[in-house]
Amino acid sequence: MNPSNQSEQERLVVFFYGLFMDSDILLSSGVQPLNPCLAWVDDFALRIGDRATLVKLDDSRAYGILYSLTSDDLNRLYGQPGLEDYRAETVSARILSQNDDGSKLDAVCYNLPQGAEPKGKNIEYAEKLQRVLIKYQFPRAYIDSIG
Repeated sequence: MNPSNQSEQERLVVFFYGLFMDSDILLSSGVQPLNPCLAWVDDFALRIGDRATLVKLDDSRAYGILYSLTSDDLNRLYGQPGLEDYRAETVSARILSQNDDGSKLDAVCYNLPQGAEPKGKNIEYAEKLQRVLIKYQFPRAYIDSIG
């Protein structure tokens, strides 16, 4: 097996909740996302500073998209300037689909370390994120909560 060949690398299920939900952004970064699936994670809330992160918060829900990516893909994405502080953790995502009952799937999710909640709010980022959420038809109440 040639480790540089992405098609042969093991793929990981990854939960994205920010602009990386947009497959066009992933493709423009040289990443080949497979198997998109709308999902949510419980007991996490979205926070936007310069970029987005999830923070643990009981009785909250954050929406996102699950993709299948390689480790090289993740290194390419999180090696970009401004993303060095994000750390991988495992979350239990629930599938969002009319044909699915919210079944659980463990996924890798990149967040800022707990206690490093972002300060301020990047309005331009929030507006872009709302457009992505609309594009993928997430629940309207969640889209409106971003603004």
